[in-house]
Amino acid sequence: MNDNAPVTPLILVLEDEADIARLICGALADYGFRSEHVATGRELLARARKASPDLVIVDLGLPDMDGMQVVRELQDGSPCAVLILTGRNDVTDRVLGLELGADDYLVKPFEPRELVARVRSILRRYQRAASPDPGADERNVAIFANWRFDTGRLALARPGEPEVSLSAAEAALLLTLLRRPSKILSREQLLGERDVDPFDRSIDVRISRLRRKLDDDPQRPKLIKTVYGAGYLFSAQVRWE
Repeated sequence: MNDNAPVTPLILVLEDEADIARLICGALADYGFRSEHVATGRELLARARKASPDLVIVDLGLPDMDGMQVVRELQDGSPCAVLILTGRNDVTDRVLGLELGADDYLVKPFEPRELVARVRSILRRYQRAASPDPGADERNVAIFANWRFDTGRLALARPGEPEVSLSAAEAALLLTLLRRPSKILSREQLLGERDVDPFDRSIDVRISRLRRKLDDDPQRPKLIKTVYGAGYLFSAQVRWE
């Protein structure tokens, strides 16, 4: 066995309908992903604490609890990438899911190849964020605007204050911005490699949430500035330690 072989990402699939779960897990297996199926929210939360999955696919309509509550508790206790998969085609649900830290939202019925494409896009985004920055000299703590962000622990804090809780999606977004300060980054660059629909609000929602956690006034942001028609720019100086 090669100890240096790359580890295949683990995906937990939360779906109470067995036929749909088999379809999802089969599609993931066809493209080389490891997956495990769980049928209830409580089972998923317990499994996530033990298995530390790379991504969780969450159905919102569950027998034991609301899927949005699962996303909330997952990000509070076992932060990881999240893809919401549901029959609810409602803008409010989509925005709420993104506010809670989900990375993407796919509506049933779905094409298995699109599901796999979304999974790949999300995982690529996290892999890029986690990969070493050649210009950082292996330093993994970013200091900016009286904030300290430890990229190894994904811990954000100011001197003498408690750490600020970040979802996995928010941490990856912040790291992308910190690595390219004073550069305009498009939605495509911030989201990943897939094309972004003009009506896709996922990055806007995540930027808004990140601004609140950084105490960056959304009406007059000083850290994460909107460049209309182009994307976003991180304006603070960043020092790596």
